[in-house]
Amino acid sequence: MKERTDYSGEFDPGLRFQDFSKDTLIKLLGVYAKLYQTVDGLWYTSVKERFSNEEAVGCDFWVWQKQTPYEMARLCRALKIERDGVAGAMKALQFGPWCFTHKIGIELNGKNAAILTVSYCPTLEAIEREGSGREERICGHVDFEAKKRLARFFHPGMEVTPLKLPPRQRKEGVCCQWEFRVPASE
Repeated sequence: MKERTDYSGEFDPGLRFQDFSKDTLIKLLGVYAKLYQTVDGLWYTSVKERFSNEEAVGCDFWVWQKQTPYEMARLCRALKIERDGVAGAMKALQFGPWCFTHKIGIELNGKNAAILTVSYCPTLEAIEREGSGREERICGHVDFEAKKRLARFFHPGMEVTPLKLPPRQRKEGVCCQWEFRVPASE
């Protein structure tokens, strides 16, 4: 059977993911990643509008503290990524749902250090358009703590240091940059 590139035409009750071309599946992954990101933004906005930004930030923090190790465990199982420190963390970050909608660069510096650079972040762009200054709390607190939780998932002594955080001076270029490091004594 020829691989499908879309689902136009008649309903097929036996159609499976395996019936689609690789390019179509990649496109579908992008749709799923954007849906994941949209749900995150909508629930946050819902709490913010119904209660307050402080309540939304608190809920956001709680969600990502719970979600991060869960997401990492599932990615590691699916891709057989070993929890071997910095390299394992970078492998998981490379294929997490957020990285499908963001532009990231990863520079591995030996076995125990890496720099993660985000050069496009749709979440940051939306927050910047809003103009309320939420990026400092979201990126500098919620995201920072989630990255620390991610690091501990791969090595209990791994440290995360923000090298560049919003607010940005210019709306192009680096959104944020992070160093992941396992100290030499570990």
